[in-house]
Amino acid sequence: MSKLYFRYGAMNCGKSTNLLQVAHNYEERGMNVIIIKPKTDTKGGENIVSRLGITRKVDMLVNKDEDVYKLVEIWNTENGKIHCILVDEVQFFKKNQIDQFFNIAVKMDIPTICYGLRTDFLMNGFEGSKRLLLIAHSIEELKTICACGKKALVNGRKVNGKFVFEGKQVAIDKEDSVEYESLCPKCYIKYKELYLKNKEAACTNE
Repeated sequence: MSKLYFRYGAMNCGKSTNLLQVAHNYEERGMNVIIIKPKTDTKGGENIVSRLGITRKVDMLVNKDEDVYKLVEIWNTENGKIHCILVDEVQFFKKNQIDQFFNIAVKMDIPTICYGLRTDFLMNGFEGSKRLLLIAHSIEELKTICACGKKALVNGRKVNGKFVFEGKQVAIDKEDSVEYESLCPKCYIKYKELYLKNKEAACTNE
């Protein structure tokens, strides 16, 4: 029986690069791989974009209301046996779609490797990630470091170059002056306290 894998990490930990390397490894051995991405993630459009500058077009862009199991069944029938499924930005998938990935791994016997974030910039869990943490056969952390040199665990959101700690959960990197930075817990708390202090001062001065 194949497994459902969840490989998570803070921003800039090399998730997309790792995904592309796994795809290359399979294809180098003559095996068929498909790459799936949620339509919610508009960064890169139809491409996987690695921060190292490597890009690759995805095979399947999936809406939040689509049945991934049925889509893979159709692909398998029309294009031949799939040896591995790679999923980018998996945190944006819905809970029931994560269950569908689980069924793909178990019932279709296709290794399904999912890459994504565990938490958002407020340290709240994403729907897809929370479900994966419960049902994935294998969970692996991809590590990176904070600017201070310590291990990064969380993601800070910047708007116009400044850290913010309020807003919607989904705001795509590099759109509308939004960017993200991986932070260690100590730096995260430092920036959050500074943000709240400045906000309080601004309210007092109004």
